[in-house]
Amino acid sequence: MQQSEQKGAPGAQERAARQRYERGQQRSLIEALKRLVPYLEGLKLRWFFGMLAAIAAGIIALSIPVVLGGLVDDIEAEGAAAAVVWTAFAVVLGLGVLEAIFVFLRRFFVIPPASDAETNMRVSLFERLVGQSAAFHGAWEAGQLQSRAIADLNMLRRFFAFGSLMLLTSSITVLVGIGVMFSWSPTLAALFLCAAVPVIALGPAFRRKFVHYSRSAQDQAGEVATKVEESVHGIRVLKAFGRGDWARSSFKEEAATLRDLEVSKMRTLAKFQMLMVLLPEGVLAACIFTGLYLAGQGDLTAGALAGFFAMAVVLKQPIEGIGMLIGMVFMAKTSIDRHIDVMDVEPDIVSPAEPKTAAEKGLVELEDVHFRYPDAAEDLIRGANLRIEPGETMALVSATGGGTSTLLNLVPRLYDVTSGTVRIDGVDVRDYSLPDLRSRVAVAFEDPTLFSTTVKSNVLLGTSHQRDDDDPAHPSRDRAPSRDQLDEILDEALHTADAEFVRELPESLETRIGEEGLSLSGGQRQRLALSRAIAAKPSVLLLDDPLSALDVRTEERVTARLREVLDGTTTLIIAHRPSTVALADRVAVLHEGRIADVGTHTELLERSAIYSRIMKPTPPESQDLMDAIPADEDQGEAADPAVSANTEVTK
Repeated sequence: MQQSEQKGAPGAQERAARQRYERGQQRSLIEALKRLVPYLEGLKLRWFFGMLAAIAAGIIALSIPVVLGGLVDDIEAEGAAAAVVWTAFAVVLGLGVLEAIFVFLRRFFVIPPASDAETNMRVSLFERLVGQSAAFHGAWEAGQLQSRAIADLNMLRRFFAFGSLMLLTSSITVLVGIGVMFSWSPTLAALFLCAAVPVIALGPAFRRKFVHYSRSAQDQAGEVATKVEESVHGIRVLKAFGRGDWARSSFKEEAATLRDLEVSKMRTLAKFQMLMVLLPEGVLAACIFTGLYLAGQGDLTAGALAGFFAMAVVLKQPIEGIGMLIGMVFMAKTSIDRHIDVMDVEPDIVSPAEPKTAAEKGLVELEDVHFRYPDAAEDLIRGANLRIEPGETMALVSATGGGTSTLLNLVPRLYDVTSGTVRIDGVDVRDYSLPDLRSRVAVAFEDPTLFSTTVKSNVLLGTSHQRDDDDPAHPSRDRAPSRDQLDEILDEALHTADAEFVRELPESLETRIGEEGLSLSGGQRQRLALSRAIAAKPSVLLLDDPLSALDVRTEERVTARLREVLDGTTTLIIAHRPSTVALADRVAVLHEGRIADVGTHTELLERSAIYSRIMKPTPPESQDLMDAIPADEDQGEAADPAVSANTEVTK
């Protein structure tokens, strides 16, 4: 499969990313928040109570300057007693305790449901990703999806639990506080409000720059995550070729770009916050002189003057925090946009509204099948026609890059045909429900993927007891095997694929396999993947060169056992070596996107020049290497390809 064809033409991903960014820019914050309403059902009421608690805490904080102002006036009054001070002390202490209680209640009400909303969004995003086609995942980098599933949703949780509440509370607190200031002195209050004018004027420019840096930084974080994932998965290659320094340098460039974007983002925020701090402080200095003049003129009492400046101190924190909170709003908006980017992509391969079904026989038919990868210039499959009878084993061969893997992927609808029809048991695969179709078909890929779970769970992944347990109507549910039957299936699959080595692992079948099975050799991973396909007991088995990583002796054993197991199972097997062709009843030759010929191995060698070139015999001198291979069992990596290719073909 050609990478350029799978992921599209160069620049396609960049254009798509640019379009997503522009759509996000056109979407308002209110529109973006409305998209999250389904996730917030359990949050809205508790968020409301949390907001009330936060506002109560803010109002209580504003009451303290009022008490202090009254205390100053009472002390100045003639005949003031010490009881006035003690009363004020008790009131302030009580207000402080109440404020602490309401701060606790704010967190108590909001944090659990905000975490629930985050979890719901993450699960929905994962479900969307699982439901997408292979073409979608070919166009998206894994790191970008990971950053959306982790970092962006973490940001949204913090926004719902803290940022949104505190922005609203801080705004109300500032408005109420300024109102109290006006009751003491309209002149001082108006002067204090002058600090808001530059903020309002410069706000739009700040928003544009901050949103730009925020989106760019979050996108770049996805690129960094992709680099980490690629390097970890390819660590053996990097070490084998001594390219650790190259990988480090490449990652350093990506990390440096992210660092520059984050610094630029925070520098923009710091400038705005500096403005939010400097202006009130400068205006407050002017208020001191004005306040003293008004007090000297008798237009302002000492208590009102003291209360005014105490109120200014209380308002200092919410005023300074508004800049940071506005920045959080913009980052949350960017996170919502990035979440919507994925959620808005409707799966292009889905079950039909009224699915059909048929008795499982295993008949596979391809009729005038065409297929083209997104953004590719021309079709890769150009009118393929093929019929595989029930129970027949068909080998599919082509020159390297000829499209065999692509053609195989069309049967279980990992991709959909561009035109033409793929049928199983007389029904178009697009007319089956996806669970029904994929319970009939099992696939073993050349490059196997194993999951970070036990050996047993990996092998039994495709069995009917694992599939669609939440769907009572699913056909596989009715034939779910018992525990004893599962043990039999497991034993047979491991034996057939010569994967009995797993019983020698530290915890036998319960041994947890590391990420993608990298703790195992290539041949071991391939045999486990083959076991998984066999254990699924499908009516149609698709094998993408499943023996390529096996040594000659192991391949012979697996081949012999597969002949027995595949009896009665329709099998389409991609073959690049004569030894794999030995499994087949007939061979189909794929050339220039079409099935050029179909026949037995012997027939095709006699009449097909294309097939003869593909299956060109191994030079005689390599036979000496064959004879030198020991007969003892080997569980390691594949032998020399030149040796493996010389395995005798059963005619």
